[in-house]
Amino acid sequence: MLTGKTIVLAVSGSIAAYKIANLARMCKKLHADVQVLMTKNAVNFINPITFESLTGNKCLIDTFDRNFQYSVEHVALAKKASVVMIAPASANVIGKIANGIADDMLTTTVMACTCKKIVSPAMNHNMFHNPIVQDNIKKLASYGYEIITPDRGMLANGDTGDGRMPDESVLLAYILRECAYEKDMQGKKVLVTAGATREPLDPVRFITNHSTGKMGYALAENAMLRGADVTLVTAHADIEPPMFVDVVKVNTAREMYSEVVSRFGECDIVVKAAAVADYRPVSVSDNKIKKSDGNMTVEFERNPDILAELGRRKTTQFLCGFSMETENLVENSKRKLERKNLDMICANSLRTAGAGFGTDTNVVTIITKDSITELPCLSKQETAAKVFDEILQHM
Repeated sequence: MLTGKTIVLAVSGSIAAYKIANLARMCKKLHADVQVLMTKNAVNFINPITFESLTGNKCLIDTFDRNFQYSVEHVALAKKASVVMIAPASANVIGKIANGIADDMLTTTVMACTCKKIVSPAMNHNMFHNPIVQDNIKKLASYGYEIITPDRGMLANGDTGDGRMPDESVLLAYILRECAYEKDMQGKKVLVTAGATREPLDPVRFITNHSTGKMGYALAENAMLRGADVTLVTAHADIEPPMFVDVVKVNTAREMYSEVVSRFGECDIVVKAAAVADYRPVSVSDNKIKKSDGNMTVEFERNPDILAELGRRKTTQFLCGFSMETENLVENSKRKLERKNLDMICANSLRTAGAGFGTDTNVVTIITKDSITELPCLSKQETAAKVFDEILQHM
């Protein structure tokens, strides 16, 4: 995902520096070229050899180090950088950068970079809320630096408060949003549905399905990484939703119908990946659930068909659905495409290895009115990227 990208990690003196070793590993695993800069204070918290072992690159500390690869090290690295993350960012480094002081390798390189710069403050609660530090953070934001809000929790000295650097997965999400994909969906409003609806039988029990939400969440994340303004309407899912998307949580099919229909007119692209129940049990208060000879008899009524309704309302929107089949995959999916007035349908079979519920992979056939594209077994993230590639080609 980060092939061909240069990620510069600028590490200053904070106990949170240990987290950056794992962040460097995560970026490297995504095939990034990872370059680490350290202040002289930072080496008291973590050894540069750790970063050099993880990244395969020399860890840069001294501006005047004569053992370097480039003619003017900080300028050459600045030209290569796809994104710079200053993490942990101490009060000292924040103050120096905010006020134009460049007196070491880290600050001179950051000053020379023209790419996006992301700052993750990490310090004691009282230090973080010091008005001087807050003014410096605001000054950086005014210059276009992106500031990651610190977490609240137990700090290194045992106090509880603000100032704790977020986990590595959060830092990585900021990096990926900036440079994982070209922003070919910038300015588009995308709505994705995901997860498994739950239809209550009574206050204790409900009817649902095996959907984990992974495919829908991967679609929402991919659209966000490509610059879209994403709304994720999600029923029950087994994973956390992606960052940087507007998450709307629902339980039942009717709740999902209401949320999706109310937002449809504002959207450019809608992808329905949720596993929505076609029927709902009629509630006990309707006196239609009764016991007979020791067995429970349950009456159902049909839920509204979300895709069909959106197909009726469609004007300029691109509408994509998912079709889970056990037989006649293409034929059944084509009929749904036409009957519901869809622009595209992604068909997969429960009988195909690597597809279906609960897996990290999918095997999808993308069908439009004039084309059929069979994808191999891919991760759900890779499948999501292919789906949006096709959508953009057909818009």
